[in-house]
Amino acid sequence: MTTYGSFPGARPRRLRSTPAMRRMVAETRLHPADLILPAFVREGISEPVPIASMPGVVQHTRDSLKKAAAEAVAAGVSGIMLFGVPEESKKDAVGTPGTDPDGILQVALRDVRAEVGDDLLVMSDLCLDETTDHGHCGVLDAQGRVDNDATLERYAEMARVQAEAGAHVVGPSGMMDGQIRVVREALDGIGRQDVAILAYTAKYASAFYGPFREAVASSLRGDRRTYQQDPANVRESMRELALDLEEGADMVMVKPAGPYLDILARVADAVDVPVAAYQISGEYAMVEAAAEKGWIDRDLAILESLTGIKRAGARNILTYWATEVAQKLGQ
Repeated sequence: MTTYGSFPGARPRRLRSTPAMRRMVAETRLHPADLILPAFVREGISEPVPIASMPGVVQHTRDSLKKAAAEAVAAGVSGIMLFGVPEESKKDAVGTPGTDPDGILQVALRDVRAEVGDDLLVMSDLCLDETTDHGHCGVLDAQGRVDNDATLERYAEMARVQAEAGAHVVGPSGMMDGQIRVVREALDGIGRQDVAILAYTAKYASAFYGPFREAVASSLRGDRRTYQQDPANVRESMRELALDLEEGADMVMVKPAGPYLDILARVADAVDVPVAAYQISGEYAMVEAAAEKGWIDRDLAILESLTGIKRAGARNILTYWATEVAQKLGQ
């Protein structure tokens, strides 16, 4: 047998030898506090409604949402991001349920705050797409285009009603120019300097949103490419980041997460505020579907995907697996 003396002298495999060794030298660690649970609450239902394209995820009733929030607290999850699904008959061109104090999202915010108090950050999606009959994230002009500045007026009103309903954090997600400043001024104008803003800073026009549209019973016609970002662009995200910080964002976010890890890393390297990433519905659905087919190990794939997002620079991750993963991490 040929021998090679002391070669190789460097043996990195020594640090991979046992589970205990790998655990000790791990550079990236997931923690329950990293996680935020997105949750849907639907008006007018008596039982949770399963979302076919997102196995294991439901449109909650008010009662089941409170239970989900309590479970998230017990698991150590940091926050819950709420999306309201109004009755179809209540949708209109300007998204009235989004600013109605008795709209489903505002009712749900009050419910969850009453259930968990300050033990869980109660966060609210600040956008019109779930409440408009055309499914766009803003008000349309006479030509059917999203009117940026008219939409900002609606966002300001949404910010006020969501804050009054109990949101700790609002998440303006419509990608309108100037939305962070308008929301910050609206909150400060009613004395709610305590409500934080999680800016959807880099939100791409992604093909991976499909299951989400089922989850919120979207009425969208057409697409959102005139306001969500082009997947081909990087510098555009950095410009959006600078604008959001200048306008008063407390935290910033990249959405989707997995296909945009390079953007996430660039953003995380550039800022000194917390950075979040949203592992969206299509990312979730792909893992669940492949696991159902027996093509991948579901639990390992979930942890690997989340670890990759954390490694790329996310302080916090919005994921539909938040409570499940937090429970496992706590065991």
